[in-house]
Amino acid sequence: MVRLPLTPAEVERGQRLGALLRRARGERSMLDTALAAGVSPETLRKIETGRVATPAFPTIAAISDVLGLSLDAVWAEISRPEPGTRTPGSDHHVQERLAS
Repeated sequence: MVRLPLTPAEVERGQRLGALLRRARGERSMLDTALAAGVSPETLRKIETGRVATPAFPTIAAISDVLGLSLDAVWAEISRPEPGTRTPGSDHHVQERLAS
């Protein structure tokens, strides 16, 4: 199977996803988080660093569950049209979770 090159928007979205997961993980170790989610630590590392910009849905669902993030909140946070641009309520749940 030939994989098409990622668009700049996909790369940027992957970077936002990685940053979001790193913030949500906080002081929790990457190893503990990955094992609890049923993914390899290397997979989590690649997602967090943006090297895997389009991870599989079940992988993100599992990591989000372990971190206590809703998938709606994750999608709202990573699908912003431009960095720094906020739509009403786009990151309310994520910011709420990160503040706790």
